[in-house]
Amino acid sequence: MTTFEELKRRGLLAQLTDEKEIEELVNAGKATFYIGFDPTADSLHVGHFMALCLMKRLQMAGNKPIVLIGGGTAMIGDPSGKTDMRKMMTPETIQHNVDCFKKQMSRFIDFADDKAIIVNNADWLMKLNYIELLRDVGAHFSVNRMLSHECYKQRMERGLTFLEFNYMIMQSYDFLELFQKYGCNMQFGGDDQWANMLGGTELIRRKLGKDAYAMTITLLLNSEGKKMGKTEKGAVWLDPEKTSPYEFFQYWRNVADADVIKCLKMLTFVPVEQIEEMEKTMEGAQFNAAKELLAYELTKLVHGEEEAEKAKAAAKALFGGSGNDANMPVAEIDSADLTDGCIGLLNLLVKSGLAPSVSEARRLVQQGGITVNDEKMTDAKAQIKLEGETIVRKGKKAFKKVVVK
Repeated sequence: MTTFEELKRRGLLAQLTDEKEIEELVNAGKATFYIGFDPTADSLHVGHFMALCLMKRLQMAGNKPIVLIGGGTAMIGDPSGKTDMRKMMTPETIQHNVDCFKKQMSRFIDFADDKAIIVNNADWLMKLNYIELLRDVGAHFSVNRMLSHECYKQRMERGLTFLEFNYMIMQSYDFLELFQKYGCNMQFGGDDQWANMLGGTELIRRKLGKDAYAMTITLLLNSEGKKMGKTEKGAVWLDPEKTSPYEFFQYWRNVADADVIKCLKMLTFVPVEQIEEMEKTMEGAQFNAAKELLAYELTKLVHGEEEAEKAKAAAKALFGGSGNDANMPVAEIDSADLTDGCIGLLNLLVKSGLAPSVSEARRLVQQGGITVNDEKMTDAKAQIKLEGETIVRKGKKAFKKVVVK
């Protein structure tokens, strides 16, 4: 099975400008491709996961990834898929986020011996002369055509700033720069980026002539990928300080039955033939086995095998009744928060991270979703005595071992 065939069987490809040429490059390991990441936070999250896995998969086949960090475009903000203008960030915040991204990406991509590179578009976008850009690049863009794209239509109703209107030109200029400087002949992005990506391909061909050949591919479910990882507590981050390995494991363990095969195909390196065999007979308890495989494989990929084993053991300890709580996620409560060794139930839920607010904690108690040491809590005003280790559970899946420090 060729690399390109595997990408198709895993459901990773949607729209392509030049399928035959792309297939030949990818299969021969001659694609130099880029995927862009705007540094809008100090950690990557689950929404970035599909792109990272694709980069790793293609690199394993001999192709060269270029990780483009949008330090320059982050100064503007992409209007695609958004109803409001993105909050402006300072250059210092953007640089901090860029540094965090670089560190995390090294777990997925091999940057040794020039096998992959990281570049920051601030290096060229921040130096552009506006008049020169208008003459050199702006002349190749039709305003009427730009406004026909869905990403702009959605914002026109709420008000599209001229700042954001320039995003497509900036992203297109990125591809031109990468093509000329690094020989980048392919770009990947989510289906919500199709218009911006086409802009880059067309700019190269119009500006440099028919001998300049650049191609685009979009990922089938990246718009879903951006929704992926959203919980009541916020995003599911790849940084273990923001989302613990156990919480990360449990997130994937709890995906919907309808999504588990899709996630296995797109996000793991389990052989596609094995996944397709599982798919033929998937029913009942087999869904749980598939979810455990998904959770383990992705936790191992992001946090390492040791943390994946710990998360798996912790889940079995709680839900399998093994009694071994050594790997359970721990929440430490400061002794100063206790009165005579006790703490209010709602306060306990917030401080342990099981509820984002007191009001949400109260709602969980009222709905019967909280147990403390296997006792269901019905009184929101209850005082909980913390002695030794206390197991607090929210619903069937989320729990913490609470200790006093």
